[in-house]
Amino acid sequence: MQQYRFILWKLALSPYQANFMSISILYVRCSTIEQNSDRQRVNEKDFDKVIEDRCSGSISMFSRTGGIELKKLIDLNLVSSISIWQIDRCGRDLHDILSFIKYTTERKIPVKFINQGLCTIHENGEENPISKMVISILGVVAEMERKLTLERQKEGVALAKLKGDVYLGRKPNTKEDPLKFLSKSKNRRAMELIKKNYKGSEVAKITGLNINTITKVKKLMRSLE
Repeated sequence: MQQYRFILWKLALSPYQANFMSISILYVRCSTIEQNSDRQRVNEKDFDKVIEDRCSGSISMFSRTGGIELKKLIDLNLVSSISIWQIDRCGRDLHDILSFIKYTTERKIPVKFINQGLCTIHENGEENPISKMVISILGVVAEMERKLTLERQKEGVALAKLKGDVYLGRKPNTKEDPLKFLSKSKNRRAMELIKKNYKGSEVAKITGLNINTITKVKKLMRSLE
């Protein structure tokens, strides 16, 4: 009940309004803090609420900070529709994408992909099989793009090692500047979550960082206070 009241307060809804009203959500995701989300926020005034995540697409939807908030609203039956710029904003893992679609479809919540002109549920409330097929195909493409990116990164590192004169990361037995370490995008995200009293294991899951890195971030934050 406390959680229910808190969410209504965040949405500025009374319990009476909540009984007769559901909200449209615009979901936005960028991989880094530096990335601009303006393109994804097209016609954002047409939506009741915008939820934004700054995290890797490798993190499943409901493990993200914004995704967790979205799931709470869904479970309270407060969501009428979810709009997302394109499919890879849900994630770059086909299983995660389809799991999210399945969860919303079972609850009769249409997910609309703006850029691709797809909607998971027809106006009559029935599942859209064509959209489901296209989403599966585009989900595979997103997954392949991620794998290709990782392969290119590995190839780049291998080539740099062969050259021998390329600096790769921090030299052994040297200490990285604390401010430089904390300024890294994932570490900054970890700091934000730590300040919001998230547990270390939760921060690690959301950001994709190792738990030892989270511990180091906490120590440096305390030393800089």
